[in-house]
Amino acid sequence: MKSVKTTIWDPSEYLQSEEEIIAYLNDVFLTNDTQLIITAIGDVARAKGMTKIAEKVECSRESLYKSLSQTGNPSFNTIINVMSALGYQLKPSLA
Repeated sequence: MKSVKTTIWDPSEYLQSEEEIIAYLNDVFLTNDTQLIITAIGDVARAKGMTKIAEKVECSRESLYKSLSQTGNPSFNTIINVMSALGYQLKPSLA
């Protein structure tokens, strides 16, 4: 029997354009899944360069990785600061 080799899929490797990033974040925010949203923001931060984002929010890269991981629990202030450093803002939508 042949063995199958698998790897972990990393969305940050595929987020190459602003349109892709915005579509990804919009889709994730529609889930209302807090942990998925935090992880997705981390994916975008990695795609754009975690070191650069950490410098903008004035925290260590390691701390930001941990906060935006699947098990992270960042403050809302951290989320707002990271979104701002990424060049995005949260705004209400009229559905």
